[in-house]
Amino acid sequence: MMTECLDGRPPGRVTPAVPHGVLNVSKPAGWTSHDVVAKVRRLLQVRKVGHAGTLDPEATGVLPVLLGKGTRLSAFLLHWDKEYEAVLRLGQETTTQDAAGAIVRDCPVHGLRPETVHEAVAQFCGEQQQVPPMYSAVKIGGQPLYKAARAGKTVERQARPVTIYHIEVRTLSLPCVTLRVRCSKGTYIRTLCADIGRVLGVGGHLSQLTRSRVGPFHLDQAWPLDDIGRVDDLFEHPGVFLSLDEALADLPAVVVEPAMVGNVLNGTPVSDAALWSEDHRETSVETLIRVKDDMGRLLALGKWAPSTSYAPKRQLRMVKVFAETSLPSHET
Repeated sequence: MMTECLDGRPPGRVTPAVPHGVLNVSKPAGWTSHDVVAKVRRLLQVRKVGHAGTLDPEATGVLPVLLGKGTRLSAFLLHWDKEYEAVLRLGQETTTQDAAGAIVRDCPVHGLRPETVHEAVAQFCGEQQQVPPMYSAVKIGGQPLYKAARAGKTVERQARPVTIYHIEVRTLSLPCVTLRVRCSKGTYIRTLCADIGRVLGVGGHLSQLTRSRVGPFHLDQAWPLDDIGRVDDLFEHPGVFLSLDEALADLPAVVVEPAMVGNVLNGTPVSDAALWSEDHRETSVETLIRVKDDMGRLLALGKWAPSTSYAPKRQLRMVKVFAETSLPSHET
């Protein structure tokens, strides 16, 4: 009988009908992230499919696709950093900050010195304030910015904090500069390229983009969209699929004693006395914690509830429950 398996792995030699987790897909150019989700849903015949981290249609590279209960992970994967290979075309500004837009400014670049370009790029390492581009899905007043942009409107946007952990010039052959960027969530590489061009005084836009890594997913292990076949194949290729627990592996974990599993599944807080952990990382009330049973299955995510005079003992409250309210002895 086909079964669901919360850790995403087949129990014994039986392949689960629904693999719950995150799939590492290589998105081709010309596809929207929604297109990729629709094709994966059709190919794998999985009803619940989503994605984490939108890629523009002409961009290529790693697109994490969420399967089954993996769709519940989206908000908890935002901490994953990203790496990109980007080609900045200096001397041209466009309406969309990338090659899809109309050119609105053309400026010669023959006077630029290589060291000047390197110095300008280096300025963008570290914490930055970045204004979201008009052609983006950011909502202001309940409407995505791109809808206002298509109507010929410009909306005032507030700068948002992002972090560029690493940026380097890989190749320099004016007017093109190939960059490697490692950055935080919410960073627009289009805007980064436009901002570098602005600092150099000649303008610029993103002409090509490949996302080479998202969190633990690397492009050289990503599953090409045309190669996606059966659910069975998920478990044949290292780096292609992560179970719920594996996707959240950088979070600390606790094990709940068997008598308290029902409380966890019902979303009821559990006393510290009913939990044990070999993970000695310090955790605060803001820390997300994996809650597992004594068989290693991920049950939920929790956070410590602040102590009060009514509840002096530390309790773990459930933030998101992944397992069903009934757990058979050998499968979920």
